Amino acid sequence: MGFRKLLLLGGICAGLSACGDTFGNQALVGAGAGAVGGAVLGEGTRGLAAGAVIGATANVAYCRQFPHRCG
Repeated sequence: MGFRKLLLLGGICAGLSACGDTFGNQALVGAGAGAVGGAVLGEGTRGLAAGAVIGATANVAYCRQFPHRCG
């Protein structure tokens, strides 16, 4: 993976992370960011699905750990 793709992926995830007031919103935003990350990496549908699951989990975990930064 090139540096440019990695930088773009990091920017997308940072821009979309930690959003949402409810559990469902946090999971949905995280899944969207993860799916975009999977698309950037070019891994096909498996990459999109894996990115969505990882993104949703990570965003919900982040918002549970730092609730004052979410919402």
